[in-house]
Amino acid sequence: MLYLTHTAHWQFLGLIVGFLAWILTMTTAGLNEWRLWRVGNASIISSGEAWVGIWRTCFYSHVLPDMENCRSISISDSFLPAEIPVAQVLMMLAAIFGLAGNICAAVAVRMAYFSVEDRRSIRLVFLLAGALYLLTGMSSLVPLAWNMNSVLKNSTIDFPPEFQIPAPPVSQRVGSAIGVGLCASIATLLSGLLFLCYRYAWRAVSTAGPGDQLNGPWTVTTLSRKSELVNRAGMDNAAFHSE
Repeated sequence: MLYLTHTAHWQFLGLIVGFLAWILTMTTAGLNEWRLWRVGNASIISSGEAWVGIWRTCFYSHVLPDMENCRSISISDSFLPAEIPVAQVLMMLAAIFGLAGNICAAVAVRMAYFSVEDRRSIRLVFLLAGALYLLTGMSSLVPLAWNMNSVLKNSTIDFPPEFQIPAPPVSQRVGSAIGVGLCASIATLLSGLLFLCYRYAWRAVSTAGPGDQLNGPWTVTTLSRKSELVNRAGMDNAAFHSE
């Protein structure tokens, strides 16, 4: 049984970071604040600002000032620019890849931390966990960067009249959802690199290597033969001598 607990502390940290980043990735997909539109006409949008996400648009109106007015966005809507349908697909793929990556990472850390006899697949599990984390990070990073670029260029979206959002906006700014998503993507990529950098991910694990502290080999220290002979023969103790 091979002792590998001391080799996987950074990967255990990567598992924790990857799980938290996966939660933030799913949160990012559900947030509305991907783009913040500043509109000049406040006759309908009382706050003068609308939130444009990848699944819906929302704003406050004079009719219901305390409630958000939201309309859903579908991947089949023809008025959407390419970055929004792509973001819908890739963010869902990121959630799926992240779930699979967390499962593989948990299995890999368990193999390193607990007494698992068969460790022949440890290389495959660590490499698979790292690859899935990298796929998760890239799947979320691409739509986030694309939408952020559109915001910085002040690209417009021709919403139908029922959305009641005038186009083009006076100005745009990057919403908090993109900031959260970028942090989650970077954290997921770091987790993937930690698993790919595991020392036994690229070389075989020896089942009887010098680092096996449970099964040896151990260094045995014995008394010299000369000392044993002296002790058996006996020596005078000065404490028993009387003057």
